[in-house]
Amino acid sequence: MPSRRKFLKNTTLASGIALSTSSSAFGILSCKSEENPIVGHGDFKYKVDKNWGVQDPNNFPVKDCHEMVLDKNQRLIMTTTHPKNNILIYDRSGKILDAWGTTFPGAHGLTLVEEGTEEFLFITDPNSHKVCKTTLKGEILMTFETPREVAAYEKINHFKPTETAVAPNGDIYIADGYGKDYIMQYDAKGNFIRHFGGHGTGVDQFDCCHGVTLDNRDPNNPTLLITSRSANEFKRFTLSGEHIETIALPGCYICRPVIKGDLIYFAVIVTKDWKTYDGMIAVLDKDNKVISLPGGSAPTYNDGVLIAPEYDQKTFYNPHDVCVDDDGNLYVPQWNSNKTYPIKLHRV
Repeated sequence: MPSRRKFLKNTTLASGIALSTSSSAFGILSCKSEENPIVGHGDFKYKVDKNWGVQDPNNFPVKDCHEMVLDKNQRLIMTTTHPKNNILIYDRSGKILDAWGTTFPGAHGLTLVEEGTEEFLFITDPNSHKVCKTTLKGEILMTFETPREVAAYEKINHFKPTETAVAPNGDIYIADGYGKDYIMQYDAKGNFIRHFGGHGTGVDQFDCCHGVTLDNRDPNNPTLLITSRSANEFKRFTLSGEHIETIALPGCYICRPVIKGDLIYFAVIVTKDWKTYDGMIAVLDKDNKVISLPGGSAPTYNDGVLIAPEYDQKTFYNPHDVCVDDDGNLYVPQWNSNKTYPIKLHRV
């Protein structure tokens, strides 16, 4: 990633939109017939709406948009790293309902949990080395910092959490995706239980455990899906940290799996080159097979192995997450993408 960051730092927005070829490639300027293109494959096709989340940046600015969740009142809650507001809350029409948060400079992972009749958020911030549990209005209820119980964390800044998941019994799992690649497990009161994983190539290790998600499609046997992003795979673990299986997805740098119904969705932030835009969205069936790649080429397998997909050169910059509503529409926040607002993909 360092080379990509250097590239983007040295490439201005002005130069990006000055060249008609670049504008056309990324969909910044397009003819009327391409304003709302159809993307995706099979039964999972979508009409792209790049204007859905656009706001006046003087009122609701964004920088890097990371993750988004849908609460029970059908509000879409998103993290962004702009110092004026770390949380933006949309309705499904794209109208801003609320904005808050100035203490999460690296606002990243966002997990929504329901406790009784109330909902709460877990916000990860790798920049300030902490995870916070908050109300939907931003009141901080619990904070997790560098885990002193784990000897590998010799300094506070070794802990750079990127995601959380919460088990049915309230246990909290924190993925240290930009730090030591460990998964930390705590009980509902914040007491440390165990850690597992760590950086490496072993079956129970990770190369950037960027995302962790609870998979409760089998309510009698919930598991954890954890990304090993730089290895282009995600891994399934028991709730006690035992490796079950590895699902390889060549060419897919997976941010986090998102479960909706029987399906898995995730953003592929990049497929080949961190120095260019080439991300997309993936939809997987219950057998972990890719059945649609909005923003990319049709999913193709050779002897059961996914052929690395190709970017369509127009739909996304760097998609970082996907949120799915009850109608099957997708909402996509993007990282390091010229301060763009989230895109909506209408299911067709």
